Amino acid sequence: MNDYIDPVGANPARIETRDKIRGRAEYTDDLVRPGMLIGAVLGSPYAHARILSYDTSKAEALPGVEAVYTGEGLGANFMGPFIKDETPIAVDKVRYVGEPVAAVAARDEATARRALRLIDIDYEELPAVLTPEEALAPGAPVIHEEFDSYFKTFQSEHGPNHMLTVKIIEGDVEAAWKDCAAIVEGTFETHSQHHAYMEPSAAMAEVDSQGRVTLYSSNQSVFRMQANVAESLGIPMSRIRCVSPMVGGAFGGKMEATIQPIAVALALAAERPVKLILSREQDFEITRRRHPAKIRMKTGAAKDGTLIARQFDFLLDCGAFADDSPGVTGICALFGRGPYRVPNVEAIARGVYTNKMRAGAFRGFGGPQVTFAGEQQMDELAEKLGLDPIEMRIKNAIRSGEPYIGGQKVVSSGLIECLEKVREASDWDERIKPGGAAPGRKRSIGIACLAHISGVLSSGAIVRVLEDGTVVLNTGAVDNGQGSDTILSQICASALKLDLDQVVFAQPDTDAGVYNWGTTASRVTYTTGRAVVGAAGKVEEQLKAYAAEMLECAVGDLELRPGGRIGVEGVPDMEVPFAAISARCHWAVGGPVVGSDTLVFDGEAFDPKRALFDGFPFGAIGAWIFAAQVVEVEIEEDTGRITPLRVWSAHDVGRAINPRSVEGQIEGGVVQGLGYALTEEMVWDGARLANPSLMDYKIPGSLDAPAEIQPIIVEALDPTGPFGAKGVGEPPIVGIGAAIANAVYRATGIRPRRLPLTPERMLAALDEEDGG
Repeated sequence: MNDYIDPVGANPARIETRDKIRGRAEYTDDLVRPGMLIGAVLGSPYAHARILSYDTSKAEALPGVEAVYTGEGLGANFMGPFIKDETPIAVDKVRYVGEPVAAVAARDEATARRALRLIDIDYEELPAVLTPEEALAPGAPVIHEEFDSYFKTFQSEHGPNHMLTVKIIEGDVEAAWKDCAAIVEGTFETHSQHHAYMEPSAAMAEVDSQGRVTLYSSNQSVFRMQANVAESLGIPMSRIRCVSPMVGGAFGGKMEATIQPIAVALALAAERPVKLILSREQDFEITRRRHPAKIRMKTGAAKDGTLIARQFDFLLDCGAFADDSPGVTGICALFGRGPYRVPNVEAIARGVYTNKMRAGAFRGFGGPQVTFAGEQQMDELAEKLGLDPIEMRIKNAIRSGEPYIGGQKVVSSGLIECLEKVREASDWDERIKPGGAAPGRKRSIGIACLAHISGVLSSGAIVRVLEDGTVVLNTGAVDNGQGSDTILSQICASALKLDLDQVVFAQPDTDAGVYNWGTTASRVTYTTGRAVVGAAGKVEEQLKAYAAEMLECAVGDLELRPGGRIGVEGVPDMEVPFAAISARCHWAVGGPVVGSDTLVFDGEAFDPKRALFDGFPFGAIGAWIFAAQVVEVEIEEDTGRITPLRVWSAHDVGRAINPRSVEGQIEGGVVQGLGYALTEEMVWDGARLANPSLMDYKIPGSLDAPAEIQPIIVEALDPTGPFGAKGVGEPPIVGIGAAIANAVYRATGIRPRRLPLTPERMLAALDEEDGG
C-alpha cells in the first residue's frame, strides 16, 4: 500500500478528542447509579491532636443518612508506596489541618454536609511543628510515635520526625576544592505548589451482591488504587476492581490514594453506590503539594570551566505522611549533579515530617527544586571565569555512552544539540547584550539545563487480534490528559504496520488489564511502549506462523505489509490479510491470536563500588532525558513585576512518536513552570492553608503566557526505547524557574534565592539594590 503512513512520527488527533469536544467524555462525576448516595468528608480543625471520642448519633439519626465512617475501632491497616504510615481516615490522632476524621453517605449533598456538622469529636490538642527546622529541634513533638514499626521498602538513617536521609557520594569532594579556580556557594529556598488540575479528586464505589467492590476514580494508576484500598481497608485485592474513566489532569497528585478508600468504606457500610467528590477548597487542603526545599550548594570548576566538584544539602518538608517523599528525596540527591560530568559529588538530602498536608509526587519530582539552585551556580561560575553560560554548559554536558553518578551509562544524550538549538533559536548572542527595554524596564535572557529519567518499575501490554483483523490494545496505563492512549496506540499500530484506526485502546481496568505501575515519572511512552512493542512482536510471530501454513511457505520468507497483511518477500501477489488469519484461528486452527509482554525496567544499576548510595529508595532507574531552556523576561522597576516574553525549550525525547503531542507537553509544562516561578504559592496562616482556592492561588491564565513559546524537538534515539523514544512529560517544567532567575540576575544584578519571584519580592530586592 503506497499510501500507508507510519503512525510513529505522525500527528493524528487524539483518540478521545471528539468525545471531549462534544462533551461526551465521561469523568467520575458524570457517573450515576440507581440508588446512589453522595459522600462528604469532615476535616480536622487541628494540625496535631489526639482524638478522645466520637459522637455520631445525631448524624446517624438524620433522615437520608445511610452510613457514617470514622477511625474509631479501625485496626492499623496502613498504606504508602515507600513507608506504610497512613490510614485512609485519622485513627487515634490527627496530623494536619484538613485530615479526614469522619465521612458520611447520604441521599444528597446537602444532607451529607448537614450530617457532618452534627458529628461531635473531642480532641486533645497537641503542639504542632510546621517547619523542618522545628520538627528536627531537640524535644520537638513527635508526629509518628510508631515510625520504627512501619513497613519500609528501604533502609535509611532516621530519627524522631526525621523520615530519611539519602546520601550519594562519588569521588573526594573535600580534596577536590584545592583544584578549583572558582568556587561558588549559596542557600536557596523553594515553596509549595498545588497541582491545580481541572478535575478535583473524585471516586465512585459500588458493591455487588457478592460483596465485591468496583471503584471508579480520578487516578494515575488503577493498580496503585487497588493496592491502596486493599492495604488500608484490609480487603483482599481480588475483592476490589478499579476502573479509570476520563481523568481531568493529575500531574502526580493522583498517583496514590486520597479519598478512594473512604468512598469504598462508605459503599460497603451502606451497601449502595457512593460518589465522593472533593470541593476545590477541600482538594487544596486534603490532597498533596510540591515539596518546599531549602538547599545549600557549593560548586567548583577549573579555570577553563571544567566542573570539578559539587556538594549540596537538601532539607525537604514532607508534611504529615511519607507518600512519595522518599522517592522525591532520593531524586533530589541524584539530580543534584545536573546533566553534567562532575567527578566529585557529595549529596545529602533529608526528608522531614511536619504537621502540614502531605507533599508528594509533582511533575518534575524534585527536579525544579534542585535545578533552581544548580543552574544558578552554573551561571555564577561562568561569570567568575569570564565564560559564556551556554559554552560552559556545552563543555560539561554529559554525552552518549558516558556514565552518570554511580557509573550508570547514559545510553543516549542530545543535550549538546539542545543547547545549540536554543542558542540559535533565541538569538542568544544578541539578546544577552544589555538593553532593548523601554525606560523603567529591564530586559534580559537566562538559560537552564536539566536531566531526568523515563525508565522505572514495571509495565505490561496485551495485544489481541479480533476476527476481522483489527486489534485491541490493553496496557493498564491511565491517560491523565497528556495523550498516552494515542501514543501507545500509534506504537502498536506501527509495530504491526496497521493504520491507527485499526487499533482500539481498552479502558484501564484491574480485572481485564495487564499490570502497569502508573502514569508518572515520564515513563509511559518509554516503559509501557516497550511492553507494547514486545506484545505486538509476539502477535507478529503467531500471525506469520499461521500465514506460513496458509501460504505454504517458510516463516522466514514472510514479511509484514502495511494495512494488516502478511506476504511473501519479493512476491507481491502472495499475501493473506490479518482478518483471514484471525478468522481461521478463531474457528478452525490454533485459537485466538493474543500477544502479551511484561517487564521491569532493566537498565544498568548503580555501582556501589563507584559511589555510595545510602538510603536511596530505588533500584534501577534510567533512560535519561535532557533539555535546555531559555527564557526572556522584562522587569518593571516601579512594580517589580516580571513578565516572561519568550521561551525556547529544547528537549531530547529520543524519538517523537507524536510530534504535536510532544510540542503540547512542552508548551503546557513551560506555562506550569512559569506559574511555579512567578505566581503560584501555597501560603499558610499558622497551620491552616490561607489560600485554598483558584481565586487566591494564582495559576497563569492565557494572558499571563508569553507571546512566544517555541518547542524544539531533539531526537537522540535510545536503542532500548520503542522506536528510539524516551519521555517528555516532566522536563518542560523543570528548568523554567532557574532560567528566569538567571535572566533576572543578568537584567538587574540581583541573584534570586527564593521562589516564587512575586512582584512584592522583586520590588523589595530592587529597592534594597537602590539603597531604599
